[in-house]
Parts: sequence; structure tokens; C-alpha cells
Amino acid sequence: MNKLFALMLAAALPAACMAEKSVTLSSPDGRVKAEINLTGQASYSVSLDGNTLIEPSAIAIETGNGKVVGANLKNPKVKRTSVSTAVESPFYRATSIPDNYNELTANINSDWNLVFRAYNDSVAYRWYYKSKKPVTVTAETVEYVLVGDPTATAPYVRSKGKDKAANSFDSQFFNSFENIYTVTPASGLESDRLIFLPMSVKNADGNNVLFTESALIDYPGLYLNKSADAGVLKGVFAPYPKTEVQGGHNNLQMLVTEREDYIARITGPRGLPWRIAIVADNDKALAQSNLTFLLGEPSRLSDTSWIKPGKVAWDWWNDWNLDGVDFVTGVNNDTYKAYIDFAAANGIEYVILDEGWAVSGKADLLDVVPEIDLPMLVEYGASKGVGLILWAGYHAFNRDMEKVVKHYADMGIKGFKVDFMDRDDQKMTAFNARAAETTAKYRMILDLHGTHKPAGLNRTYPNVLNFEGVNGLEQVKWSKKPHDQVTYDTQIPFLRQAAGPMDYTQGAMRNAVYKNYYPSRSEPMSQGTRTRQLALYMIFDSPFLMLCDTPSAYMREQECTDFMAGVPTVWDETVVVDGKMGEYIVTARRKGNDWYIGAITNWDARDLDIDLSFLTPGESYRTETFADGVNAHRIARDYKRTTGELKADGKPMRVHLAPGGGFATHLSPM
Repeated sequence: MNKLFALMLAAALPAACMAEKSVTLSSPDGRVKAEINLTGQASYSVSLDGNTLIEPSAIAIETGNGKVVGANLKNPKVKRTSVSTAVESPFYRATSIPDNYNELTANINSDWNLVFRAYNDSVAYRWYYKSKKPVTVTAETVEYVLVGDPTATAPYVRSKGKDKAANSFDSQFFNSFENIYTVTPASGLESDRLIFLPMSVKNADGNNVLFTESALIDYPGLYLNKSADAGVLKGVFAPYPKTEVQGGHNNLQMLVTEREDYIARITGPRGLPWRIAIVADNDKALAQSNLTFLLGEPSRLSDTSWIKPGKVAWDWWNDWNLDGVDFVTGVNNDTYKAYIDFAAANGIEYVILDEGWAVSGKADLLDVVPEIDLPMLVEYGASKGVGLILWAGYHAFNRDMEKVVKHYADMGIKGFKVDFMDRDDQKMTAFNARAAETTAKYRMILDLHGTHKPAGLNRTYPNVLNFEGVNGLEQVKWSKKPHDQVTYDTQIPFLRQAAGPMDYTQGAMRNAVYKNYYPSRSEPMSQGTRTRQLALYMIFDSPFLMLCDTPSAYMREQECTDFMAGVPTVWDETVVVDGKMGEYIVTARRKGNDWYIGAITNWDARDLDIDLSFLTPGESYRTETFADGVNAHRIARDYKRTTGELKADGKPMRVHLAPGGGFATHLSPM
């Protein structure tokens, strides 16, 4: 057989098993490449347009039987395939999402495969366990060898330091996954602090890499830590909990007191989480990425017709404060009937009963405070087309999950907001999946508050509509200066939101420029302008979307309320029009034939020319627009609402944003 014929035969059999020691996997458009080493120590590197972004980085799995999978490889056989399809996503940022990639599977041994995928905006890999025999994973080697000294944008866990006796990060594994970002050269990252995901690095040429994961079910979440080796980020995982004690917030948490010598137990064939490196030559592409959803495990629900996303009138942020009423407000029937009345009058689908409706400190969700008559409130809400959602602390929900969910589903409660998990070891990620499965069984929606970033669970269980894992608006209730929520808002669309939806809880009606801001737990305010709060309804992904302020404030600000209440929470199409991390972002979203556009800036005033090429050429639209008022730089609540007409003629839309400002407009075809 001559060489030419051999090459032609290999090209004609792309799915054939072939023995290769170092292979190249390219994205469908050819711009992204992974060079995968499969001899000796498994490793891979990533490049974009020929520019290396990740140097060869090791991959391995160490199991309890003493084997290190990924070491001493001897040319394993590989299989290649290509996929071009679309994934339905009815409760997310688009009706469906293109799913186009090239895949390579290496048959490492009889128990393990190593799978790589190259998308047009990323490289991802995962281990797949093939055996039916149980095994423990004592360690997983994840590393990213950076090129040069790129600028890192990293969220540290709030606690610091290692447990010197154990040389571990045990004290940092208990955390809320809420923190602002530290922007520093990668060489300046702190080696004694864990970084939770997503995080990113940017090279001097403007190329970005964002690190995160997906298909995180029943396996510990990934942290990164700056290694002693220059320019290397190492993966860190919380070991499996051995002993726990009840405690923490109102006895609603389980605190790990001792851990096992392994990170995970595997009982049969399954894929481990995808390790994702999203690559982009501009910031905007990071905000547009859908990789964590695409790499989530496929939906396990055969019927999703009962899942109803929507907006929520929320009590906790505004401290149950109503004025102009003839009863004392708080956790009581009269207050919640007023919230229900407000929701019904404004087409808001849900009211949430946050912490306080169950007796505090007992971790018993069947022990309701005497001031609340839940069956009556459920019936009252149903008569007005408003569903009720119950807040639940982790331990109270976990200890009686099936009983609690069935009891309240039978009563007519529509879902739960579960809080204070504050861990992502294997036991806790298994809890999140079990909570999703159990609530779905009883046709209830779920908001996973107090948890790690999303990692594909909203694809696997579409009834999980939202996640926290974000330093959301609640922080302004207690954070003193120099806390900067405005800059953070212009970072998270490019970072945290790449992981999935965010329970950020926007909608504040008390707004302050930076010099006038102060923390207030009972009458909280936002940083930045009023129009910024409206724009956040288009900027952030939130299928289950809070209106955080008091009904009394909203009723005094009806035209703003009408706009917020009318904004959809799931979309047919999302276009990130423009943006730069930490500076500004412009996002357009379509529902049916209507478009909504939101823009926000940091503390710099900004003039933007918004590209409207996503509109149907020649189409005419009615416009309702909210813009920062001429004095919004002094009085943050100052805004101007206008209506008019716009024709899609190719010309950009010129807008001005005040410092900390925003812009929001609704376009409806004429």
C-alpha cells in the first residue's frame, strides 16, 4: 500500500479507531485547536488562530486502588466524530442553541475513556468511567499552564489561609461562592486562597480564556489555585465529608468536621464533569457563550409543559416594608395578601415567602409560625392567578425532602427557594441534583440559592430555573464603601453569567450615586441609576426573576414597574451587541417579534452607538425608552421615559449613559 492511498483511506474513515500518540482536535471553523498528548503523561494545549493560550497541561485521575489513570500512556486508540445539531432550551436565553463540535475519545484502558470536544469558542474535556465496579477517586489532576503573565479576573472564596496541620484548604471549602473580582496579573494571585469558578485570564493581545465546568452532578466542584510553579493554575477539590454537625445559620446548615481521604465515590458507568476553557479574541464573545448549558447532561424530564418561569414579588430585600396600610407589616397574613394583591395587579406570576414563615432554629419546614395560614394564602393567591414559593434552609429541606415537597405540592405551593448549602463537595452536588429530581417529581420549580455556580443542572432538570453563586444586589444591604457593585455588574455578564442564570435580584427603586450610597438593611438602596436597574432585566439571565423592592415603592413608580413587569424572563434569542469586561455591556433579547435592549456602564459616563443590525431590515417599531436623566449623575433616580418610532435602516442607536447608568428600551413591530 503506497503512502498516498494510506492517507486517503484514513481520511475516508473519520470514526475509525487509530493508534496515535499526539493528536490535534480542531473546532468546526478551524480557529480553535487542542494538541492532545497521549503518550506518557496525558496533557493538552489550546490555541486560537495559531496563538497558544494554554501551554501543555497535565490530566490525570488517581483512584483508590492506587492507579493513576493518564500516566504512562502507550498510544491509546482514539475515535473521532463530528456533531452539528441544536439543543432545545425553552427556559433560557434562546429557544434553541446550536451545538456544533468535533469530538475525540481516547480509550485509555478497560475502565476509563478520555473525551475531548472542540467548539468554535472552546475546548472541553472529561473523564468517562466505563466499569460497573465501584471505585473511589482520591485525586483529579487539573492544571492550566498559562502563557506569559496574563491579567486574571478571579473571585476568591472569602476566607483565607491553609490548614497548616493538614496542609489543606479545609477552612475554605465552606463558602457562599459570593465575592467581588480581584483583577491582577496572574503572577499576583494569592497562593493561599482558592478561586471559585468561573474565572478568566486575558493576554496582552486581547485573547481571553475563561475556566469553568459543566455536568457537575454527584462530584465535587472545581476550584483553582495559583501553584508554586510560575504561571500554573492547579485544580483543587473538597474531599468527601466524613462527619458533619448541624449548625450555622439558624441551625440550617451541616458543617463538615472531618473529611475522607478521597474526593468522590463512583458506583458505575458515568461521565465526570467537563473541564471547560472558553476562548475568545474579544470580551463580548465570553458573554455570548452557551457552553455550560450545551455540556450539561441532557434533560431527564419527559414532560416540561408544567414548568412556568416568571417574575417574583420578593419580601426579604425590602424587609417586608409596606407603607400607607392599616396593619403592622412583617411575616403575617395581611402582609402577604398585600404582596399577592400587588403581584396580581401587575401580572407578576409569583410571591415568595422568604425566611421567617417556618419556626426559626428548628429546621422543621412543617412547623409554620402561627402568624401565617399557608392554605389560606395559597387559596387567596390562586384566586388571583398568583403562585406561592417557599424559602427553605438546606438542612430543613434535606432531612425531610420527599415528605416536605409532597406536603406542599399537595397544598398548592409552586416551588422552593433552597438556601445555605455553602459547599460543593460530592455530597452537596448530589443534594442539588436530588432536590431537582424530587421537586420535578411533584411538578415544582426550584431556585438553588446559597449554592455554587450553575454547571449544567438547568439543562438536566429544567425545573431548576435559577441559581445564586453571585455577589448579588443583597450585598448593598450591608456592604460599606469601598464596596463597588456598579463595576461588579459590568464584570459578571462576561464571567459568572457564562456559567448560567443568576439569582441577582434586581429592581431597586431607591437609587444612589456612589457618594450618596450607604448600607441599610431595612431600607436598602442600589448603587447606580434607576435606569440601570431596569436595564439589568435584559442584561442578566434570570428565568425566575425577582422584583426586590417593596410593593409600596413600585406603586409610587408605576411606569417603571410596568416596564419591569412586562419584560419576559425567557427568550427566543439573545444577542450580546457590544461590551468590555468591567466597563460596559449592551444586550438585546427577542421574545416573539419584540426586542428589548439594555445597556449599563461602570462609574464612567459613556456615549454608545448601538448596532441594530439584529433587527429585521426595513421593519418599523414602536419604542418605549428609559434613559438616564440629565441630573442622574447627581440624583440617581432621575430618568426620562419617551415613546416614539424607529425604522431599522442600518443606522445605530445613539445613547448616553450617566456614571453608574443604564439604558432600557422595548421595540415592538408596528
